Amino acid sequence: MHPIFASIAIAGPETILTLGSLAALMLGSFTPRHRALAVTSLFAVAIMAVAGFSLLDAPAGRSIAFDGLYVADDFSAFLKLLILAAAAASVLLALPWLQESGPDGVAAGRFEYPVLLLLAALGMAMMVSANDLLTLYVGLELAALPSYVLAAFSRRDDRSAEAGLKYFVLGALASGILLYGVTLIYGFAGSTQLDVIAGLVSVQSERSLGLLFGIVFILAGLAFKVSAVPFHMWTPDVYEGAPTPVAAFFSAAPKAAALGLMARVLLAFPGAVAADWQQIILFIAIASMVLGAVAAVAQSNLKRLLAYSSIANIGFALVGLAPGTAAGISALLFYITVYVAMTLGSFLVVLQLRRPDGATVEAMADLAGLSKTQPRLAAALAIFMFSLAGIPPLLGFWPKFAVFQAAIASGLIGLAIIGFIASVVAAFYYLRLIKIMYFDEPAVPLASEGSPVNGAMIAACALFCSPIGMLALSPLAVATAKAAASLFPA
Repeated sequence: MHPIFASIAIAGPETILTLGSLAALMLGSFTPRHRALAVTSLFAVAIMAVAGFSLLDAPAGRSIAFDGLYVADDFSAFLKLLILAAAAASVLLALPWLQESGPDGVAAGRFEYPVLLLLAALGMAMMVSANDLLTLYVGLELAALPSYVLAAFSRRDDRSAEAGLKYFVLGALASGILLYGVTLIYGFAGSTQLDVIAGLVSVQSERSLGLLFGIVFILAGLAFKVSAVPFHMWTPDVYEGAPTPVAAFFSAAPKAAALGLMARVLLAFPGAVAADWQQIILFIAIASMVLGAVAAVAQSNLKRLLAYSSIANIGFALVGLAPGTAAGISALLFYITVYVAMTLGSFLVVLQLRRPDGATVEAMADLAGLSKTQPRLAAALAIFMFSLAGIPPLLGFWPKFAVFQAAIASGLIGLAIIGFIASVVAAFYYLRLIKIMYFDEPAVPLASEGSPVNGAMIAACALFCSPIGMLALSPLAVATAKAAASLFPA
């Protein structure tokens, strides 16, 4: 087989997503307007499912494609399955919102939404399979450009336009910083391929300041993508201004892709350099945990609360990355998986609720007495909040336990202690929301106007995050350990 065809076969999921996104664009363009959204959305979900099944049938082991630019292994396969599942859920949960025509200026039936999500998923799949810094950048930009459009999807909504502009300007700045880091590493290592860089760094007796500065700039760019402190400033404003389905997407799939990419890049710098980037990760993790926990206490807007919750959870996930061990990466993957289910479930509940005037629910005070008016949604949201707080025996407790255990095993006891304290502080605002739902008198009678599909996804996420989800602990532990081991070849 010709090398180019062998490479295309190895990059099967990306090939499927590329062709599928182009086909979805054509399908939406030539389908009658009143059916274009539903047809394109179902087609996009089908394409993501086919890409996911192609990953399950892929041969085991590590495969290199496109002359070392692309790598397919268990680590990338695990993250791609998670990204595709989150992206497919994001397509489905947005359907009721897209089919409405309201004052936010979103015309009913706009089929561009699922097409943009397909392109973003393609970029994120490339990110986690990047074996070269240039592939990293191309994947990152392919994921970012549709995201800028999605943030400003409500064209006549000033808040959405502002969110899209802020995200674009700050995202362009972060991309420029990251690209400057790539040029520094190429200048001092002579290559942009991660395998070559790892071989060069492993034989160095002393650290290179040029490489260290390159890592700093790359980490700055990636920290923006995961909303880590001190590059978090865009997150609350964009989450609040962007349409709620878009905020739900931003909180899930891009975080998984960027964290996976960060892990792959940093592990290409072993030896003396590893001690340096570990200090940077320690600072970012501590700052994210503390700021996310403390700043959320004063929030009254539900979407801003979830934004700061996202920042704090990124800090907890980075606790698993800091040791740079297989156990830590396994804990990181476990944390990402459970976090995606918790945050998507929380946004799904918010999407299901409507005020009497038909407006979406954003203020925390609107949820007062929700247990009396919508008991099932209140119970589901309570499960997600308890799980985000890390209260046993809900599933959210175990990934926090895993990342803290990995940190302690590597001697990072102080990091684990700070994480535990931040987790206790963060529990305050999760429990406050539960108190509002169950102990405050109803302010306005909220109606549930979501689709049955969204209701089914809420039930699935709630069951997964509940104590019943502990049945998935053993299979998840096996899958994450296998994925993490592929980054540490014998």
